[in-house]
Amino acid sequence: MKNILLSAAMLWSFTVSAQSNAVQDSIKTVDLKEIVVSSTRATSKTPMTFNEIKKEEIEENNTGKDLPYLLENTPSAVTTSDAGAGVGYTGIRIRGSDAARVNVTLNGIPYNDPESQGVFWVNLPDFASSVSSIQVQRGLGTSTNGAGAFGASVNIETNGLNKDPYVTLDNAYGSFNTRKHTAMIGTGLIANKFAFDGRLSQITSDGYVDRATSDLKSYFFSGGYYGKKSLVKFNIFSGHETTYQAWYGVPESRINDDVDGMNAYADRNGLSDADRANLLNSGRTYNQYTYDNEVDDYEQTHYQLISAFDLAESLTLNVALFLIHGEGYFEQYKADRDLADYGLNDITIGSEIITSTDLIQRRWLNNNFYGTTFSLDYQPSNSFKFTLGGAWNEYDGDHYGQVIWAEYASNGAIRHPYYFNNSLKRDFNIFGKAIYDLSDQLSLFGDLQYRTVDYTMEGDDNDGQTIDQSHNYNFFNPKFGVKFQLNDQSSAYASVAMGSKEPVRSDFTDNVAGTIPEAEKLTDIEVGYSRTTSNYSFQANFYWMDYTDQLVLTGELNDVGSSLRANVDKSYRAGIEMQVGYQLTEELKINANATFSKNKIESYDETIYNYGLGWDEYNADVISYGETDIAFSPNVVAGGNIDYSPVKGLNLRWVHKYVGEQFLDNTSSDTRKLDAYYISDAIGTYTFTGNSFKAISLKFAVYNIFNKMYSANGYTWGYRGGGEEIRENFYYPQAGTNFMIGLNIKL
Repeated sequence: MKNILLSAAMLWSFTVSAQSNAVQDSIKTVDLKEIVVSSTRATSKTPMTFNEIKKEEIEENNTGKDLPYLLENTPSAVTTSDAGAGVGYTGIRIRGSDAARVNVTLNGIPYNDPESQGVFWVNLPDFASSVSSIQVQRGLGTSTNGAGAFGASVNIETNGLNKDPYVTLDNAYGSFNTRKHTAMIGTGLIANKFAFDGRLSQITSDGYVDRATSDLKSYFFSGGYYGKKSLVKFNIFSGHETTYQAWYGVPESRINDDVDGMNAYADRNGLSDADRANLLNSGRTYNQYTYDNEVDDYEQTHYQLISAFDLAESLTLNVALFLIHGEGYFEQYKADRDLADYGLNDITIGSEIITSTDLIQRRWLNNNFYGTTFSLDYQPSNSFKFTLGGAWNEYDGDHYGQVIWAEYASNGAIRHPYYFNNSLKRDFNIFGKAIYDLSDQLSLFGDLQYRTVDYTMEGDDNDGQTIDQSHNYNFFNPKFGVKFQLNDQSSAYASVAMGSKEPVRSDFTDNVAGTIPEAEKLTDIEVGYSRTTSNYSFQANFYWMDYTDQLVLTGELNDVGSSLRANVDKSYRAGIEMQVGYQLTEELKINANATFSKNKIESYDETIYNYGLGWDEYNADVISYGETDIAFSPNVVAGGNIDYSPVKGLNLRWVHKYVGEQFLDNTSSDTRKLDAYYISDAIGTYTFTGNSFKAISLKFAVYNIFNKMYSANGYTWGYRGGGEEIRENFYYPQAGTNFMIGLNIKL
């Protein structure tokens, strides 16, 4: 606690969002939510499918796990953790769509990595402590900035303006030696025009999986000027993560405690005696990596300059500039590597010619992502609103490798470079969207977007292959919808949207030689109904997502743990999502949601490599399966919670999650799948106030209270040779029963 208080005293830092009623006589530009993020957010009149998570819910559930775990109880969401306990590398899939299809914006500014289009939450540890609301739009959603949203878009708004000075200390401790320490401070409103806020955080964990440690640090700093007709603010936030690698997963035989299967696996894959012993003796928390510094070490810093201007009573302009700089590496011990693969010469020692060596390599990323976003909002009346918005950004990234140690260094020195390539990606989009009320009961929505992408790669990849190539894409993405206000309590909507999306970096670099991946195209039809009364709410929506050339996960991973993908001609996702909330008594309420879906490829062909009877051939065998299930797309996802507040300040929550079976690849094979699982958490919060402090909250959470042994993610690969077909399945086991306790003090 002493360290946290010292950190708080040093924390004169700066972050700003604003609420419309925060500054007396200030205009609507003070409302960050309405101005800065409104161009990419849905509203009550938008005929789209979305959920919103408010600050109170975020604070109640924030015990240090990565941000995806704050979204796991939204419909159709499935979360997973490489280290097994929610800290470190984590991910989320929505409607079966992986992170490369989930668009994320921070205050309207794109966050997805431009090359992989993935979202690396580990780079922003404890970012949830600086968040005031999150909107999750499922399906294509409204036009957004950055990578296209093919499964969902997640729009994150940072904290609102605090008019009064404050200090907040938040500490938590839990299983696997997980610790979270956060200190926040704010000046309150100064001279009715300025405000400054900030945060320092550290999260550490040993992880559930062996050696899957995390050491995460972050800060959030910001300041803003609030005028009567203008708002200008500057945000800087950064995260530094050091995580021990747990990318490889656990072989199926180890999960099943199959000794014969583990020995066969070790024989097939040439494991050393030490690695075999590690496999046989580790249990389901097995981690193949044993080198003490097999870590991922990366720092990412964000700079945001955001401005809003009231040009006229009905016209508001918002412009933002941003820069994201990332730099770091992952380090690996590699045994018996060919010297030639690293640009090193064979060497002669005595009469022996040395052609290979054990070594330690580092593979680096050094990148800048910068650009601008803008929106012009015109609202001449309550019945009509038009937004012209868009963004331009450029990504400039270097990929390179170094040998930092080798048993036989040959002609190499420390940090010997062995590959380098650069990627340059430019992305521009412009959109116009409008909502028009034909009557009190009927609203029309239209949204037209044009997006162009230029992507160039030059240099050699880590495998020595030249990857020089350039690609250009031009997309037109229209969306239309209608909203019916049936009465004061009920409404319905229908929409149709079209979207397109370019391949990611690994689709080019890891694909079959000579094969150029196609851009994906999606038509998304959504129909929904909602009813809300004083103690009851119900929403249901049907979706039909029809894909052309969808890039589906093959089930395999590349050498950095990223999923490999391949185009399939025709595929679809169809389902119904339902949500219900009921206030049974003043103290007791229930919320539940469920998704029932079909996720199909009309005709799937799998390519598996055949090395022949004598292991001296290289043939590509094609297996046709007809209609199959899309990988990692459960047909049933359900969740809910029961909230009970028996006395003032005490809230008890029982949380439930069910995920149906998922296939590891697109063959619908029962021998390559994740079993269905149900998990349950219990969370308690007690808050009390006093004269010398604003509030003190005690938190206690028990996760997976029934100790379910399950895996939420995995991968598979296979080959033929010696007259056999081999399939290797790997899983990422999640922690059994574990806990977190926390203390939050607001001064």
